[in-house]
Amino acid sequence: MQPQPAYLLHKRPYRETSALVELVTLEHGRVRAVAQGVQRPGSRSRGRLQPFAPLHLTWIGDTELKRLRLMESRGGAALLVGEGLLCGLYANELLTRTLPVEFPVPDVFAFYAALLDALPRPEGRAVALRRLEAALLEALDALPRFTAPDGSDLDPQRRYVLDTATRAFVPGEPGLDGRTLRLLATNGWGDPGLAGPAKVIARAALAPLLGARPLRSRELMRELAMRRRSRLAEPPEVRA
Repeated sequence: MQPQPAYLLHKRPYRETSALVELVTLEHGRVRAVAQGVQRPGSRSRGRLQPFAPLHLTWIGDTELKRLRLMESRGGAALLVGEGLLCGLYANELLTRTLPVEFPVPDVFAFYAALLDALPRPEGRAVALRRLEAALLEALDALPRFTAPDGSDLDPQRRYVLDTATRAFVPGEPGLDGRTLRLLATNGWGDPGLAGPAKVIARAALAPLLGARPLRSRELMRELAMRRRSRLAEPPEVRA
């Protein structure tokens, strides 16, 4: 096979010197594989097979679990810390939990790569995350339809919640007003002014795909937010 552009989503030790890895690839979607010898001290592949680093890979195998052969770096890893790192971990966990194995998702791959470019800049994170979530929902045929269940337009003055069974919107509280939902449908999920409502809709649409088990990255994000609020509440002489 030709080397595939890829990113590492998750890695855990396997046997003595190998690792089980989850990857997102350009042409094959999510791939599960064994990286043999990658945990061995001095392994050149060990330094290459890192999260947020662009890779070129080949693999062999007829079952769901492949065996990596070629591992080449296509560049340095995105330098992520703090909130940017947690957003990257969220994206990795989201794709690992929702993408079927070997289900091609080239648009998701492209938006994931764009997200890694955006994460070092705080002002670009929300929009890039929403665009990735929208691409993922569209690939999985779960993107909301910004209409009522019968296909009629939403009333700008009413408030609606997403009905995940029909992917349409039904009247409900607290919900979002129809005007905002119509703007989302028209302007897309990448409008910076609509990042908040888009996050609400994305979370609701992704919930059935993720199931009951919470995302660890969301828990870490909440812990970070709580620490920040606690820090800001301290008297200046304590924070100094």
